[in-house]
Amino acid sequence: MEIGSINAQIAAAVAGAPAASPAASALAGEASAKAAGKGFDFASSLDAALKAVSNSQAQSDELQRQFALQNPNVGLEDTVVAMSKASISFAAAVQVRNRLVQAYDQIMNMPV
Repeated sequence: MEIGSINAQIAAAVAGAPAASPAASALAGEASAKAAGKGFDFASSLDAALKAVSNSQAQSDELQRQFALQNPNVGLEDTVVAMSKASISFAAAVQVRNRLVQAYDQIMNMPV
């Protein structure tokens, strides 16, 4: 499973959300303005984290390829460590995605 598909699932869930009431939209706008004023943007932070996971996987794949081609500059230890890092970061990204979907479901099931 690639990171792009996880990002697409999250974007589809957010885009498929029903339109909120004007009052809720105003509150959300104020909250996002406050967050933007502090320099925190959740979407860009999540995107940067997913790109870091993707880069980790690409680096791991490249090290595996170089090791298979018997590049003398690439050792088995480095390759295994890179593979482990990529695996752990991907598992963490999947857990974050699962928690976001779970939170979204809980919010959508709240009585109004």
